[in-house]
Amino acid sequence: MSQYNKNNPLRCFFAFEGYNSQGLALDRVKVQIPEFDWVCVGRSEIDKYAIQAANALFPEAADKNYGDISKINWDEVPDFDFFSYSFPCTDISNAGLQKGLSEGSGTRSGLLWECRKAIEAKMPKYLLMENVKALLSEKFKPEFYKWRDYLTSLGYESYTKIINATECGIPQNRERVFMVSILGEHKPFHFPEPIALEKRLKDVLEDDVDRKYFLSDKAIVGFLKHNENHEAKGTGFI
Repeated sequence: MSQYNKNNPLRCFFAFEGYNSQGLALDRVKVQIPEFDWVCVGRSEIDKYAIQAANALFPEAADKNYGDISKINWDEVPDFDFFSYSFPCTDISNAGLQKGLSEGSGTRSGLLWECRKAIEAKMPKYLLMENVKALLSEKFKPEFYKWRDYLTSLGYESYTKIINATECGIPQNRERVFMVSILGEHKPFHFPEPIALEKRLKDVLEDDVDRKYFLSDKAIVGFLKHNENHEAKGTGFI
């Protein structure tokens, strides 16, 4: 990405933005590579709390939210070089009903296929997808491969890896699927080497925590009952 600088910043669109963790990562790149720069040309988010968080972190992009990705007219969106699309995991996650992500299914995870409109309209150089590990399970792998093959048909080469948060220096066992897709000729992409885990949970927990953050007995009973209901249906965590 050496060609992207303050005079020619990497133009980004963040679909399913959340609080924009991708923007935070790009800011870290700016610290490591001072000549690098990026700019948000658009975002897509409908959750009011996520929008509030992203606006607080990136106030300069507060007016660039195009809302519901299924209703965006991509001809009205500026061109961009980088497109991130961490689409909803709701219907893939082991914690849910696993209704799937098939095109036309009407599920929230099925919103992945709305990204075709953005990609075909703008053909950005770089794509970044992130989702739960279950995306590569036997149940959902065929749909994932279908999506990857679609990108290949457009000229993208995709690189996929399951990365655990523990490999990024974070004391949390959290596995996620990442896929980087690059359009046209390019140097082969390599995921970063794991970072040594030096922190433990005890290093970040506070000793004195306000009682308002404790779960009530009623809430705990409710969570246990909720999990029992899911176990009976064969879903959820045990």
